[in-house]
Amino acid sequence: MAETGETLDAPPPSQHVAGAGPRYQRRVVSSIIGMILLDLVALTAAGAAAYFGRQWLLSSSWGLSEDVGNSAVVMGAGCVLAIAMFGGYDVRRLSSGPEMFRNVLHGSAAAASLIGAVNYLLKFDLSRGYFLIFFILGPCLLLLLRLLERRMLNLARSRGRLRRRVIAVGLPAYVDGVARTFARERWLGYDIVGSITPTGSDGTSTLGIPVLGAENDLLDVVDRERPSVLLFATGSTASTEEFRRVAWMLEEKEVRVIVVPALAEIAASRVRMRPIAGLPLVHVDLPRARQALKWTKRTFDVIASTALLLILSPLLLGIALVVKAADGGPIIFRQDRVGRDGEKFEFLKFRSMVPDAEAVLKALYEQSKQDRGNSVMFKMRDDPRITRPGKVMRRFSLDELPQLWNVLRGDMSLVGPRPALPREVDGYSEDAHRRYSVRPGITGLWQVSGRSDLSWEDTVRLDLYYVDNWSFAQDMIILFRTVRAVFSSSGAY
Repeated sequence: MAETGETLDAPPPSQHVAGAGPRYQRRVVSSIIGMILLDLVALTAAGAAAYFGRQWLLSSSWGLSEDVGNSAVVMGAGCVLAIAMFGGYDVRRLSSGPEMFRNVLHGSAAAASLIGAVNYLLKFDLSRGYFLIFFILGPCLLLLLRLLERRMLNLARSRGRLRRRVIAVGLPAYVDGVARTFARERWLGYDIVGSITPTGSDGTSTLGIPVLGAENDLLDVVDRERPSVLLFATGSTASTEEFRRVAWMLEEKEVRVIVVPALAEIAASRVRMRPIAGLPLVHVDLPRARQALKWTKRTFDVIASTALLLILSPLLLGIALVVKAADGGPIIFRQDRVGRDGEKFEFLKFRSMVPDAEAVLKALYEQSKQDRGNSVMFKMRDDPRITRPGKVMRRFSLDELPQLWNVLRGDMSLVGPRPALPREVDGYSEDAHRRYSVRPGITGLWQVSGRSDLSWEDTVRLDLYYVDNWSFAQDMIILFRTVRAVFSSSGAY
């Protein structure tokens, strides 16, 4: 999961520059109306639950006043208005990033504070129990709605619906970089159908994106191709004044304009947009690899791994007995892996392969049997070395559980880059070695984003993204997504 966009129409730190035409505005208005209607349904359900919940908690002897219906209408309308004021109906922010959820929470909190203050000052007869239940349950339902709306929108885009035609302006190499991101993150809903280069004589890019013209022909190309989005990538030669004039001329056209600075694989939390004197300055925090080594992460690792070892001890014992009974071989598979700062450590797993797995691997390499994994990591969908209980363990990642001892011992972390074999490290590029600025992890972005189905380039990209953009909140999200990835068994061989 590399973390991607903050807005509906661009991954960060893109900036929207121009508006869109009437057709786009009509779609936006209809989407906002739909969101408001769904919110009103959720708030009505919260009001009904608050009524019956309050009656059940405090019994009928403390009946609600007859004005509860009017109060519910006022609270519901107040919530919707406050959420609108805080940007909770900005559909551009629906598809990705936490800002939409944050806006809903801020709006709900503002509505609760204002309505509570008014009731107190004017001494309205409103049950405190009803008020509390409404403003606890209501925001929860609204957040659930936003999550469902986001999932539905992203799923529709991933399946080829609600997609937008994009023309990119810039050098072909930079256009290809943006195109690869859009192809990988299908849920963004962008399809680059052509590019505009400074000279217009570059033919096609390495990805086959055709050059539609030169920058001097930009408006003619837009009129001819009628794209939904005009994207300015690095390599565009337009000056500040020229760019502003282009934005003016596009004002009456149904096209949105996005600017993508020469930044990549940077989390939104590291980026701050601070316009000064008309200049949109992008401030970028330094990478956070050293923060991932602080005592907070290590303390969490120790507490969590200890608790999991205690809780899962019956399961660990059961797996050990099954592994031993299968073929009488060793229970634990021990292997040298490369850890933080390139230091080797003894990596522990429940043995899921035959005892002579390394010898068989050499033969598989010679026979070119690999059909999964990538150029660095050997993987097979039907690996003949895997035992019958090993297939079940690998499907649900049960063979990884002894690594909790590696975490407790300090060799690994619960979340981090994949621990590599020494022979894999020998083939690393210089950039790939940065993965081991932190402790390797039992799980990580590589695992929750496809595991063995990933290319080597994507594996490195995700690990480097994790190292440079580490945060405790991101660790919690990865752990949560790991549970889903384990049960889906996607990419587990």
